[in-house]
Amino acid sequence: MDNIVRGQTLDAERALYGSRSILVEDCRFEGPADGESALKESRDVVVSNSFFDLRYPFWHVTNLKISGCEMTSLCRAALWYSNNIVIRDTKMHGIKALRECSDIDISGCDIISPEFGWFNSDIRMKDTSAESEYFMMRSDRLDFSNVTFKGKYSFQYITDSVFDNCSFDTKDAFWHAKNVVVRNSTIRSEYIAWYCENVTFENCTITGTQPFCYCKGLKLINCRMEGADLAFEKSEVDAVVTSGMISIKNPSGGRIVVPSAGEIIRDDPESKAEIIIGS
Repeated sequence: MDNIVRGQTLDAERALYGSRSILVEDCRFEGPADGESALKESRDVVVSNSFFDLRYPFWHVTNLKISGCEMTSLCRAALWYSNNIVIRDTKMHGIKALRECSDIDISGCDIISPEFGWFNSDIRMKDTSAESEYFMMRSDRLDFSNVTFKGKYSFQYITDSVFDNCSFDTKDAFWHAKNVVVRNSTIRSEYIAWYCENVTFENCTITGTQPFCYCKGLKLINCRMEGADLAFEKSEVDAVVTSGMISIKNPSGGRIVVPSAGEIIRDDPESKAEIIIGS
C-alpha cells in the first residue's frame, strides 16, 4: 500500500476522502467533529481492526477489503454505491448498511441492520448471522451458505439466487422472488413466497401459515411443511411434501403429492391441480 494510516482517531469531515492504495489499521472514526464520509470516492482500500461510529464511511469506493472491524448503530448507511468488496469478521450494526453495491463477499460477520442489502448485485455470504427488516430487497444474484437470519420481510423481489444450509426466521419471505433455489434449509415464515415465480425449495423444512399463494413455476422437492394451512392458493405448483398438511386451498395447476391433508378446499372452478394423498 502506498499510504498507511495506523492507530489514529479521525473525526473530520471526509477525513480520508479520495484516498488511493491505502491501508487503515487500528483506527477509530469517532469524535466531537462528527464528520461524515471518511473514505468516500476512494480506491484500493484495506481496513482492519478499526472502529466506525460516524456516518457514510464507504460511499463510491472501488476495491475495498474490511476485516475485524466494528460499525456501530451510529455508523448508518456505511456502504453505498461501491463495488468489489470483501468483508470478513466484522460487526455491521448501522441501519441501511449496504445499498446499490456490486460484487460483494461477506463471511463470518454479525449484521444487525434494518433495511440491509437493498438494490445490490452479486453478493456471496457465508457463515454469517443477520437481523434486519426488508433484508436484501430487490437484490440480484445472491449466493448464501450457512447464513442465519431473523427479522421481517426478507428477500422480497430478489432474482437469480441460491441459498444452501441456511436458517431463516422471518415473515413474508421471498415475495415476488424470481428464479431462486433454496436447499437444505429451515425456514419459519408466515405467508412465505407469495407471488413468486420459478422458485424451488429442496430438502427444506418450512413452517408457517398460508404458504405459497399466487405462485408460478413453484417446486417443492422432498420438503417437510409444518403448520401449513390454506396452502398453494391460486398457485401453479409441482410439490412432493414429506409431512401431513393442515389444508390445501384451490391450487390452480400442477401436481401435489402429500402423505395426508386435514382438508382439501375446492371452491374455485379454476382449481385444477392434481392432489395425490398418501403416496
